[in-house]
Amino acid sequence: MAHFIVIGGGQAGSSLVAKLRNQGFDGEITLICGEAVPPYQRPPLSKAYLLGDMAEERLYLRPAEFYADNKIDLRLNATVTKIDPKAKTVHLGETTLQYDQLALTTGSDARRLPASIGGALDNVFTVRTLADVDQMEPRVIANRNALIVGGGYIGLEAAAVARKRGMNVTLVEMADRILQRVAAPQTSDYFRTLHSDNDVDIRENIGLVELRGDTAVSQAVLTDGTVLNVDVVIVGVGITPNHSLAADAGLMLDNGIATNQYGQTSDANIWAAGDCASFEYRGNRIRLESVQNAIDQAEAVAENMMGASNPYVPKPWFWSDQYDVKLQIAGLNTGYDNVIVRAGEKPDAVSHWYYNGTTLLAVDAINDPRNYMIGKRLIEAGKSPAASVISDPETDMKALLRS
Repeated sequence: MAHFIVIGGGQAGSSLVAKLRNQGFDGEITLICGEAVPPYQRPPLSKAYLLGDMAEERLYLRPAEFYADNKIDLRLNATVTKIDPKAKTVHLGETTLQYDQLALTTGSDARRLPASIGGALDNVFTVRTLADVDQMEPRVIANRNALIVGGGYIGLEAAAVARKRGMNVTLVEMADRILQRVAAPQTSDYFRTLHSDNDVDIRENIGLVELRGDTAVSQAVLTDGTVLNVDVVIVGVGITPNHSLAADAGLMLDNGIATNQYGQTSDANIWAAGDCASFEYRGNRIRLESVQNAIDQAEAVAENMMGASNPYVPKPWFWSDQYDVKLQIAGLNTGYDNVIVRAGEKPDAVSHWYYNGTTLLAVDAINDPRNYMIGKRLIEAGKSPAASVISDPETDMKALLRS
């Protein structure tokens, strides 16, 4: 009987093993999870869960009994120490498992501040795991001072939650503007105003020199010489693919674990999906750090592990919730040279349409689900309405889908 092993108990790993069973795979399945709880959703960690609006069990992607019911050997709190591709074995300390096919869904790790500048002090947190947020939550207290390091989506979402819980919040961003790496100035402007209106002190073009404190952080020194008194520091400066096992096994790396169009690594019996996996897309090798990619890519890999040979074609989309604002993003804006702003049907709705020349690349829709769906469908269909058509308030947007 064939044995498929999946290493990594996140969204991709859970989706992959479920798809294997759904597609009729009747061999052995082992899902190795490094955490003490079954696979869970990560996006609510920094929002509903930190706010106390979601119980831990509601985070679980599938009920704990799902795995036993589907004869999936779920191994929690398990650490893989070695993969031997020649012997086709996975080592968990003294335990050795033999596999026929192996999938790596090892995800990514949050970047941390160096210990040399105070990153190892108590009350300095990242927002990546359930354990991170469980440690952070009791310290997110009204009238205390929070410093958010990094003005990307994770940092902004953390700032929104900290303000909702009554903290005094300062956010520092080294770049010229928040969201500079991922969004147009128009989107940055919207969210800067949103946070300023909610009393977040946003400081752009300002970095962190060091954190000070005996055992717990108490002060932060910024690059402009400012010294802040802080009780909590939340670090949101990006993630890195977790590919150490792949590297030690001699697999090819290129912006993560390099895979072909089927999700296969440089070893024919080893596959990868989710944040850790890179693949070719429009002439570039990319990783998509999103829930939808983790699901879609993992399900494609599951089918291909069973012999389907279906190329994975991503349909990028993302979202962010801040205060009462929902941002929905379709497509990838890399290489844009023009942004069209279109007002939505409601006063607080707006969408930003990214173009490269005449090609529509992406849409940021803010409280505007209608234009988000239209933009998403246009991009997936390879349609690019003229920028002048999008900017015209009289345009019937739905009609663009039929043209």
